[in-house]
Amino acid sequence: MSEINLSGGEISILKTIGLGGTSISGAQLVERIDMEEAELIDALEGLIAFGYVQANRVGIRTLEAVKSASFRVSQAHARELRDAVYPSRKKEEKTRRRRRS
Repeated sequence: MSEINLSGGEISILKTIGLGGTSISGAQLVERIDMEEAELIDALEGLIAFGYVQANRVGIRTLEAVKSASFRVSQAHARELRDAVYPSRKKEEKTRRRRRS
């Protein structure tokens, strides 16, 4: 399985949405995240295109469209995304496993 590489904006979006599988409204997302409009839309489109984030509507190209949608992290990619967002936790788990063996 290949390693997921994310930009800082994508990591911020994933942390704001949460990796537990719960939904967040677009209005809450915009309110909680401190990003430029174009950067937010571009990063969201990328996450949706790769299937990492699921939205309840398609064609999210404006801030109004973001605010009217809801988003959640795809559970199919949740573990890999967690490792990509928190890389130090992945290293700690590997270290623990080596010590036990």
